[in-house]
Amino acid sequence: MRIAIDVMGGDLGPPAIIEGVAKAACLYPDVRFLLFGPSRQITAELSRLPQPLVAAASRMSVCDATYVVPPEASAAWALRHGQQTSMARMLRSLVHPDRPPDADAGVSAGNTAALVALSRRELGTLPTVTRPAISTSIPTRNGKHCYLLDLGANVDSPAQRLVEFALMGAVMAQCVDGVARPRVGLLNVGVEATKGGQVVREADILIRSINEASLFDYQGYAEGGDLFQGYLDVLVCDGFVGNAVLKSSEGLARMLVERVQATFESRLTGRLVGFLARPALKRLKQELDPVRYNGASLLGLSRTVVKSHGASHADGFCYAVVRAIDEVAQQLPERLAHRLMQLPRRSE
Repeated sequence: MRIAIDVMGGDLGPPAIIEGVAKAACLYPDVRFLLFGPSRQITAELSRLPQPLVAAASRMSVCDATYVVPPEASAAWALRHGQQTSMARMLRSLVHPDRPPDADAGVSAGNTAALVALSRRELGTLPTVTRPAISTSIPTRNGKHCYLLDLGANVDSPAQRLVEFALMGAVMAQCVDGVARPRVGLLNVGVEATKGGQVVREADILIRSINEASLFDYQGYAEGGDLFQGYLDVLVCDGFVGNAVLKSSEGLARMLVERVQATFESRLTGRLVGFLARPALKRLKQELDPVRYNGASLLGLSRTVVKSHGASHADGFCYAVVRAIDEVAQQLPERLAHRLMQLPRRSE
């Protein structure tokens, strides 16, 4: 298996990304990595890897790509001027698996709009899919998780596209988690039938019309707090709402961890209790840490592409790479295409 990496994406630059790839390489000794970016800079960063990660460098091949997608670039700019960027060249390595450099999946922490636009052009979408959706898993009660989509690939989505997201999210839960009939909800401002805008209400009608013949159990409308309750496997929304929910959840998780730590450290008795509770607090911090859930899938593309959070440190980028490796091992795009083709055709 080979994973292609856009080294030049992300707020922290090549050092964090390359170290993250090296950590993933230590976890998967049979996987090779293609690093796309300026060869001189990549080679220099490889030479600076900490001693425990040095051996992993032998399974990383440098693919020279001088140009970079700027953080402020629009999708239109990427399509017009981004052909020779590290992001575009990384994606093209997925198109022809029989030609070098060839890869099975790609990972980037770069500009989201550019990544979605270039992925659609270079890779194309699966049959019956009009637009890809960004999806990730959110931790919920009782150690479960819920797939939330879309997270920003499509800011405005018509009702029919929300139906596609519901289908793709359900297939994701079925393929990755083995859920026979995933429970799907539609994010709304309330659970009553009269609530919501026109697009959400139309999507509700369309999803109900295909529910009996589909692979999921539609739960109807869900409110924001329902995401964390553990009784939904998939929650569907447009990209504007989904991105806001995701970023708010990450911020809340960090604040809760900081407040708990500050509470125990504020007084002598608190420090004593905190010392005794340290193992439990450490476990809580790990469970709530957004870093563990870094890496969002671009569902609906013909190949596996994972978007890492732009501000991710090495550990976070490692999780994104691991997600890409897992999806390749599970043949997610192929299984998604097969399952979607089996579903009854939907009227436009």
